Amino acid sequence: MSDTFTKAFEQADYHVSGHSPRSVQVLKEALEGYDSVLESDMYGSGKVIEEFQEKMAKVLGKESAVFFPSGTMAQQIALRIWCDEKGIKRVAYHPLSHLEIHEEDGLKELHHIEPVLLADENRVITLEDVVNMKEDIACLLLELPQREIGGQLPDYKTLQEISAFCREKGIRLHMDGARLFEILPFYQKSAEEVCALFESVYISMYKGIGGIAGAVLAGGHKFTEQSKIWKRRHGGDLISLYPYILSANYYFNQRQEKMEQYYKEAKELADFYKECHRVYLRPAEPVSNMFHVHFKAPKGTMESLLAELYEESGIGLSGHIREVNGQTSCFEVSIGDRYAEVPKEKLKGAFEKLDKKMREL
Repeated sequence: MSDTFTKAFEQADYHVSGHSPRSVQVLKEALEGYDSVLESDMYGSGKVIEEFQEKMAKVLGKESAVFFPSGTMAQQIALRIWCDEKGIKRVAYHPLSHLEIHEEDGLKELHHIEPVLLADENRVITLEDVVNMKEDIACLLLELPQREIGGQLPDYKTLQEISAFCREKGIRLHMDGARLFEILPFYQKSAEEVCALFESVYISMYKGIGGIAGAVLAGGHKFTEQSKIWKRRHGGDLISLYPYILSANYYFNQRQEKMEQYYKEAKELADFYKECHRVYLRPAEPVSNMFHVHFKAPKGTMESLLAELYEESGIGLSGHIREVNGQTSCFEVSIGDRYAEVPKEKLKGAFEKLDKKMREL
């Protein structure tokens, strides 16, 4: 990534994606409303962590929930529990699942669990993919939305059908719901309704919610009690997790009800991109606050073009762009609090400039 591109983005007056910068201010703001005599949690116990876990269990419609320092830890543990219960060291998930491409084979190396990769990597898992599996599995993991392909989603009827099939066959269904709340406006369902289709659910407390770090794993009492044992084995029972928990709670309360707004704003922004030459979106119509923007031009070309655009317009569209195949490039859009701060006339002007620059390539 060129220094010119990075610098131009950082110096732009407005940024269209995400929330505020990830600085110490995120924690300072979250802690302002708390009494300084509030006692911290200790090794997974105490009012701070227990009340938050009870709150999230209720939101997700599960018997109980456990706070984890990371989603990577939470999900590997969830799949280990279901494999031990079934006596089968095999699970199924999408070829571009976080477990497959971002965790250094942690599931295989730490738990000796074999993954079965379902579906073509360019689309979501369908009922047909699940029904036609040749292997016996303990658990099926569905990521909602499927981030690496632009945040695509199966329709709700497909989710219901997959859930029913798994229950009939004794397959545990686990949700990678890192961005669960972001998809609820599209489905027009509550978190509880969507989670009812799954035996276990993981949610991130820092992605769309915007906390510092951390995750929640929810399910039945037996499942979550086992997860606490595995959390200790993984070294996840830090002496105190309260900075993560308090920030998670603060930003969850602030942003849970904003997901509809973020979704509408994502669709509005997508319409601006659709007017630009040599630009296409994935998915073509956003189904959450997230989508991927693809350019019919190489990464280096787009870095130079976008750096000019940012300097001329004062609008930063993205600070990261990646090569796709040598001839095309892309970046991810994830709408948060920042988008509402961008003056619409300035945004419109920036896209007019982008369209003109793309036509001149």
